[in-house]
Amino acid sequence: MTVRTAELLMAIMMGAFSIYLMSKSTELPIGWIEDEGPGGGSWPFWLATIMLLSCVGILFNWARKHGPIASSTKTYIEPHVLVDVASVAAALTVTVGLFSIVGIYGSLPLFLIFYLRFMGKHSWRLTASLAIIIPVVIFYFFEITLKIILPKGVTEPLFIPLYKIFL
Repeated sequence: MTVRTAELLMAIMMGAFSIYLMSKSTELPIGWIEDEGPGGGSWPFWLATIMLLSCVGILFNWARKHGPIASSTKTYIEPHVLVDVASVAAALTVTVGLFSIVGIYGSLPLFLIFYLRFMGKHSWRLTASLAIIIPVVIFYFFEITLKIILPKGVTEPLFIPLYKIFL
C-alpha cells in the first residue's frame, strides 16, 4: 500500500466516523440553550463537523495530487515496522486486560517498562522514574483533583490510606 492510498482510506474512514459522531451528537441539543449556554451535543457536533471538513479537504488535495503526501508513491509501512506496531498493540491489549486484575496503577507501570526499556531502549533510570512518576501524577490528577475513581483491581486496599489523607 502506498502513502497516497493510505491517505485516501484514512480520509474516507475518518469522514465516515465524523458523520457518525455528528449524528450521534444530535441526540442532545447542539445549539445554544437560553439561560444555560451550549447544549450537551454542541462541542462533539461542531468538533466532528470540523473533522469532516478536514477530511473533505484531504480528499480534494488527494484528487488533485496536491502536496507531497497526496502524490507519494512510497510504501506506507515497511514490513519491519509492522512488527513494532503489532508488539505495541499487543502490549496495550494486555495492559487494558490487566486493568480489572491489578488496576491501572499496576498495569500502567508494566506497560511503561515494556515500552520505554524494551521497545525504546532507554536507560533503567529513566524507565523506572517514569514508571513511578506517571502513575502517581495520574492518581493525583484523576482521583484527587477530578474525583474520578479509576479501576484498581487487587491493589485497591493499598489506596485506602491515601483516600483517608486526601478525601
